Amino acid sequence: MTRELVYTGFITADGIVDSPGGASEGHPNGGWVFRTPFDAGAYSLKGEELADTTALLFGRRSYEAFAPFWRESKDHAAYRDLPKYVVSTTITDDDLFDGWGETRILRSTDEVAALRDGDGGGIFIHGSAELARRLAEADLIDRYNLLVFPVFLGSGKTIFPSAQRDQKLSLRESAAYANGVVKVVYDVNH
Repeated sequence: MTRELVYTGFITADGIVDSPGGASEGHPNGGWVFRTPFDAGAYSLKGEELADTTALLFGRRSYEAFAPFWRESKDHAAYRDLPKYVVSTTITDDDLFDGWGETRILRSTDEVAALRDGDGGGIFIHGSAELARRLAEADLIDRYNLLVFPVFLGSGKTIFPSAQRDQKLSLRESAAYANGVVKVVYDVNH
């Protein structure tokens, strides 16, 4: 049985996932999540995902950004003991963070495909825009859990394939919140 590979994240209305937490992440207009008024209901998707998450998948840069913070964060305590996978051709075992559970390095899209084709539950990708785009282009993403923020950035990183293609999605779930954030959960029709 194939595991479900799920991209989860914050995205602007024009499809940009770049620097939601701040300009220090690289985009000059970063921090757009925090410029949107807070509505706890809009973030309920993050809590709901925990029931489906059996492993975490990151690109190198997102792993290096999240691991030191999430391993100490009470909000992310449920992630500590989950298996983690980092897709990178440059990271080494010596670069991995201690104290955040089992972490394995994958070197290629083919290795991600093999992981997905194995037994187990949902594998969730956080951040990792370039990795998500490569996996989408290889038709490996099964679902998108997106919180769409009422912001246009005009340019920046996207998770969607850059090549022209017709990829059909089926809406699994949606909700709109008073702060303008829209939750959309799409299944990818393979």
